[in-house]
Amino acid sequence: MKENKNKEKQKTAAKKRLSLKQREGMMGYLFVLPWIIGVLIFVLRPLAQSFNFALSRVRMTPAGREITFIGIQNFTQILQEDETFPTELAAYLMKTIMATPIIVVFALIIALLLNSKIKGKGVFRLIFFLPVIIASGPVMSQLMSQGAGSIPAMNTSAIQSLIGFLPGFMVDAIMGLFENIVMYLWYSGVQILIFLAAVQKIDTSLYEAAKIDGGSTWECFWKITLPTIKPMTLLNVVYTIVYLSNNEQNSIIETIKNAMFGTTGSKGYGYASAMAWLYAVIVTILVLLFAAALALKKDVYAKKAKQHKKEMKKQERLIKRIERRGEQYEKQKAKRTAKAAKAVR
Repeated sequence: MKENKNKEKQKTAAKKRLSLKQREGMMGYLFVLPWIIGVLIFVLRPLAQSFNFALSRVRMTPAGREITFIGIQNFTQILQEDETFPTELAAYLMKTIMATPIIVVFALIIALLLNSKIKGKGVFRLIFFLPVIIASGPVMSQLMSQGAGSIPAMNTSAIQSLIGFLPGFMVDAIMGLFENIVMYLWYSGVQILIFLAAVQKIDTSLYEAAKIDGGSTWECFWKITLPTIKPMTLLNVVYTIVYLSNNEQNSIIETIKNAMFGTTGSKGYGYASAMAWLYAVIVTILVLLFAAALALKKDVYAKKAKQHKKEMKKQERLIKRIERRGEQYEKQKAKRTAKAAKAVR
């Protein structure tokens, strides 16, 4: 009886003990908790108010705000009557779809170079991260006005003549990318640091084992480096899209601001809120498309690890069932022996 009690105590203590994965998950939730609290307090209410404005006509009067519910009229007016906003959205999509891979790939290349054995790594990291601090706001506007965002030797007129058969918004997007190529490369400072941290956490024994088996540097990159940093690649893609969407050089932000302070009767806070919600939906869809493209091919080793975990769980359940049946059999046997002893007496 005492042995059974001790076993039960050990089982309950083992259940109460949290695994390493559960503890890491709890720590992750603790780190994210301030952000969650901030969203609940400062973001949800403005979002709800903005959505209410998008479905209404808002007028500022001396007596206060006058909100008149008009349904989806703001959205239909934007899509049917507005001449600039849909065109700017199409140009934004083209620029973001082209610029995001360029920024992420450039950041990965620089992170791999900085991770190699070279002297003065700290200086190079500072050089590549410095534009993130300097090139923002009025500084970026001054640099763009002086032509610092483009490469002087690049023949943009020849590129424009080659792509002249494309629609106007596509030509504008492609030319904007080539004209501001240096500026887009300046946006890769944070991504370089994220990739660098991810690459440095890869176990070096994996590369040693691959080289012993005859793997080249290129094969190690495709088979070890890329699959290992895949979550950080997705993070950098999402960060890049969000940064390009909220960047001060983005013309859509200025268009929404001008519509908010519009003098015509059809525009105002409601019209600008509808534009902002349309823009947010398109940015969200773009993020989901990039995430789906990166998550299409699953890692073979991850699949095998999941299958192994499932098999281990099945074995544990089977062992528990056998133990329960054994305990039930022992209890029944003890009852029988007790009954037989009573009958003998």
